[in-house]
Amino acid sequence: MWMAIISFLGGPVISGLINAYKAKLAAGNVESKIAADLAAGEIAAQTAETNAQNQLKIAEIGHPWEPEKLAFYIVLVFFAKCVIWDTMLGLGTTPALRGDVSVWAGLIISYYYGKRTFQNVARIIRR
Repeated sequence: MWMAIISFLGGPVISGLINAYKAKLAAGNVESKIAADLAAGEIAAQTAETNAQNQLKIAEIGHPWEPEKLAFYIVLVFFAKCVIWDTMLGLGTTPALRGDVSVWAGLIISYYYGKRTFQNVARIIRR
């Protein structure tokens, strides 16, 4: 409504500015649509890649659970019990890990978190 009033009052200069603004908006919408289509395509490709990796795991191991992750989940449950149940809620005490078991738990945690870091560093160096 305001555009019609301004173009009626302003003459050809204002009308030209309004048309240029409309053209800019239309071009921006086209660029936004192209960007959204590209993003949707990339998300679909990532989803397909994740599904393919999961199928490969199942084909190689026979099930989707990897032994290294099972060991991590066991250690994670222990630490979660110690932090949440014992410390935060104060509902019990868990004896500290000793000997080789404590070393193994530390190695499992450091492997799980450090593995991805080393992969990223190797990928950066390879480029």
